[in-house]
Amino acid sequence: MALSDELNRLDELRGRGVLSDAEFERAKAQVLDGAPPLRPAPLAALNALRRSRTDRWIAGVCGGLAAATGAEAWVWRLLFALLALCGGAGVIAYLLLWIFVPQD
Repeated sequence: MALSDELNRLDELRGRGVLSDAEFERAKAQVLDGAPPLRPAPLAALNALRRSRTDRWIAGVCGGLAAATGAEAWVWRLLFALLALCGGAGVIAYLLLWIFVPQD
Protein backbone atom coordinates (compact mmCIF):
# COMPACT_ATOMS: atom_id res chain seq x y z
CA MET A 1 0.00 0.00 0.00
CA ALA A 2 1.35 3.41 -0.94
CA LEU A 3 2.10 6.01 1.69
CA SER A 4 -0.63 8.34 0.41
CA ASP A 5 -3.18 5.51 0.49
CA GLU A 6 -2.34 4.74 4.11
CA LEU A 7 -2.62 8.39 5.11
CA ASN A 8 -5.97 8.69 3.31
CA ARG A 9 -7.23 5.58 5.08
CA LEU A 10 -6.17 7.00 8.45
CA ASP A 11 -7.91 10.29 7.65
CA GLU A 12 -11.10 8.41 6.73
CA LEU A 13 -10.96 6.53 10.05
CA ARG A 14 -10.54 9.82 11.91
CA GLY A 15 -13.41 11.35 9.93
CA ARG A 16 -15.72 8.48 10.88
CA GLY A 17 -14.77 8.86 14.56
CA VAL A 18 -12.94 5.54 14.80
CA LEU A 19 -9.66 7.29 15.64
CA SER A 20 -9.27 10.21 18.00
CA ASP A 21 -7.01 13.11 17.01
CA ALA A 22 -4.22 11.83 19.26
CA GLU A 23 -4.48 8.30 17.82
CA PHE A 24 -4.49 9.74 14.31
CA GLU A 25 -1.31 11.73 14.99
CA ARG A 26 0.47 8.69 16.45
CA ALA A 27 -0.56 6.47 13.55
CA LYS A 28 0.45 9.12 11.02
CA ALA A 29 3.85 9.47 12.71
CA GLN A 30 4.33 5.70 12.55
CA VAL A 31 3.45 5.63 8.86
CA LEU A 32 5.75 8.53 8.07
CA ASP A 33 8.62 7.14 10.17
CA GLY A 34 8.23 3.70 8.63
CA ALA A 35 7.92 2.13 12.05
CA PRO A 36 5.97 -1.11 12.23
CA PRO A 37 2.54 -0.78 13.87
CA LEU A 38 2.35 -1.52 17.57
CA ARG A 39 1.19 -5.01 18.44
CA PRO A 40 -0.99 -5.83 21.40
CA ALA A 41 1.17 -6.89 24.35
CA PRO A 42 0.07 -10.57 24.54
CA LEU A 43 0.62 -11.07 20.82
CA ALA A 44 4.03 -9.43 20.96
CA ALA A 45 5.04 -11.62 23.91
CA LEU A 46 3.85 -14.73 22.09
CA ASN A 47 5.82 -13.82 18.97
CA ALA A 48 8.92 -13.14 21.08
CA LEU A 49 8.85 -16.64 22.60
CA ARG A 50 11.90 -18.66 21.51
CA ARG A 51 13.54 -21.85 22.79
CA SER A 52 16.79 -21.11 24.58
CA ARG A 53 20.13 -22.34 23.22
CA THR A 54 22.00 -21.69 26.46
CA ASP A 55 19.57 -22.53 29.29
CA ARG A 56 18.47 -25.98 28.21
CA TRP A 57 18.25 -29.50 29.55
CA ILE A 58 16.31 -31.18 26.75
CA ALA A 59 15.05 -28.72 24.13
CA GLY A 60 15.33 -25.28 25.72
CA VAL A 61 11.59 -24.82 26.18
CA CYS A 62 11.81 -23.96 29.90
CA GLY A 63 14.74 -21.61 29.33
CA GLY A 64 12.79 -19.82 26.61
CA LEU A 65 9.72 -19.53 28.80
CA ALA A 66 11.91 -18.18 31.61
CA ALA A 67 13.36 -15.51 29.33
CA ALA A 68 9.91 -14.53 28.04
CA THR A 69 8.17 -14.36 31.41
CA GLY A 70 10.93 -13.29 33.78
CA ALA A 71 10.45 -16.37 35.98
CA GLU A 72 13.30 -18.75 36.71
CA ALA A 73 13.73 -21.78 34.44
CA TRP A 74 13.55 -24.17 37.40
CA VAL A 75 10.00 -22.95 38.09
CA TRP A 76 8.94 -23.91 34.57
CA ARG A 77 10.73 -27.27 34.86
CA LEU A 78 8.94 -27.98 38.14
CA LEU A 79 5.60 -26.98 36.61
CA PHE A 80 6.08 -29.29 33.62
CA ALA A 81 7.16 -32.14 35.94
CA LEU A 82 4.09 -31.68 38.14
CA LEU A 83 1.84 -31.57 35.08
CA ALA A 84 3.53 -34.72 33.76
CA LEU A 85 2.54 -36.50 36.96
CA CYS A 86 -1.06 -35.31 36.55
CA GLY A 87 -2.11 -37.39 33.58
CA GLY A 88 0.80 -36.55 31.30
CA ALA A 89 -0.36 -33.04 30.42
CA GLY A 90 3.12 -31.64 31.07
CA VAL A 91 4.70 -34.03 28.58
CA ILE A 92 2.18 -33.16 25.89
CA ALA A 93 2.53 -29.40 26.51
CA TYR A 94 6.33 -29.65 26.48
CA LEU A 95 6.35 -31.65 23.24
CA LEU A 96 3.98 -29.19 21.55
CA LEU A 97 6.15 -26.25 22.61
CA TRP A 98 9.25 -28.11 21.44
CA ILE A 99 7.67 -28.60 18.01
CA PHE A 100 6.02 -25.21 17.48
CA VAL A 101 8.30 -22.69 19.24
CA PRO A 102 11.29 -21.72 17.09
CA GLN A 103 14.82 -21.82 18.46
CA ASP A 104 16.56 -18.66 19.58
